[in-house]
Order: sequence, then C-alpha cells, then structure tokens
Amino acid sequence: SGGSSPLDRLSGLVKWYRFEKLLTPLRDGGPGRAAWPPLVLFKALLLQSLYGLSDRELEEALGDRLSFRRFAGLGLEESIPDHTVLSRFRNLLVGEGLLEKLFGELDRQLEKAGVILKRGTMLDATLIDAVSAPPSGERASKDPDARFTARQGKGGFTFGYKAHVGVDEGSGLIRTVITTPANINDTVPADALIRGDEKAVWADAAYDTHARRARLQGEGKKVRIARRAN
Repeated sequence: SGGSSPLDRLSGLVKWYRFEKLLTPLRDGGPGRAAWPPLVLFKALLLQSLYGLSDRELEEALGDRLSFRRFAGLGLEESIPDHTVLSRFRNLLVGEGLLEKLFGELDRQLEKAGVILKRGTMLDATLIDAVSAPPSGERASKDPDARFTARQGKGGFTFGYKAHVGVDEGSGLIRTVITTPANINDTVPADALIRGDEKAVWADAAYDTHARRARLQGEGKKVRIARRAN
C-alpha cells in the first residue's frame, strides 16, 4: 500500500539529509562502511529500536519485509547487511559519540511534527559489545572507556558499553539515549532519560528508588516502576 504504512509516514516526516550530515565522518573506510551508506545502516538500527529486534532478527526482517527494505532504502534485489555489520556499525556510532546525537535529532524532528505522544517514558538498557578485544595481561584495549559486566540471566561477561534509553510509550520511538561503560548500573543515568513532559514513567525494578518515586509523584507523574524486593 504505497505511502500509507506507518513506516512510510514516518519516513516522509523525517528530514534525512540532517542525519546524512551527522554521519559524514563515517563515509570513508572502516567496518561495514564500504558496502552500505551509513544512512542505510542507521535506518536499519532505527527499525531495530522500533520493533525491539535482536541483530539477527533485524537481518531476517530486512530480508523478509518489503516495508523494512523500503524504509532502509534497500532495493528488492539488493543484498542486505548481516547481523555482524549491523552490530559493528552500532558499536562504531557509540565509539564516535554519534548514537545520542542521531536519536536527539530524531526526537527534535518528531516532536515538532507532533508524532511523539508523551503519554509515558519507558526506561531500558541494552549491552553493546566493544569493537576491539578486551584487555589481557599487559595489553590494553583500544576501547579505553569499555568495561566488563556480567550478562544477567545468560552467564558470562560482556566487554563494552551500555545504551540506556527512554522510549516514548505508544509510538515506540526512542526519545533519549545515554551511552556509558557496560558496568554502570541502569539506575545511575535514569533521571536524565526522563524528559519531564511525560505523564507516566515505566521501568523494571532495577530503576526503583524511594527518592525517584517521591520525586516523580511530586511532579504529578504516574509511577509505573516495578517495586524492588526489600
């Protein structure tokens, strides 16, 4: 249905040339940058955030869904970036400090267009593997800000970063991104993810503090944070 799907409407609202300008430093050389323009890869990551997909699920969806291909700017017969390219590109954005800038630009544009609903903000965090190898012995890592953290429920460790996000309830659009070393607790940057114009804040128990509850209630917001066991 040409031009009528939610993704088509979203694509038509956004001034993509502004993102191309932000992505200019990534045009020459580097992982995953020769085969696909940076804007195509960023649009793929945007789809990932909207639909809550893993890197492998995103790769499959780009192969299967015409709406995803059209949104990302991939032709019908064109090959698609695989999950390793998508993962490296995201890590690259983190390393260059571009992830926050790109989603900040998206939020400004969509808020101006009235797409952000502001009913509530959902807080979440995602681990991101560092591009370079972790330190071992006397060898330092090329990612000086990356840190080790245990993977909850999965066992083992991740060496890298953590993307803390505030997601607009209803539209599913990311409003705020803060990137930290992976060992930073989810609750630390949480207050900076809360925009102030939302009516409710949703989060799991990792974000539960008495001070946060009291502050949000004092501001007249509905507190939808799971209670931490005493």
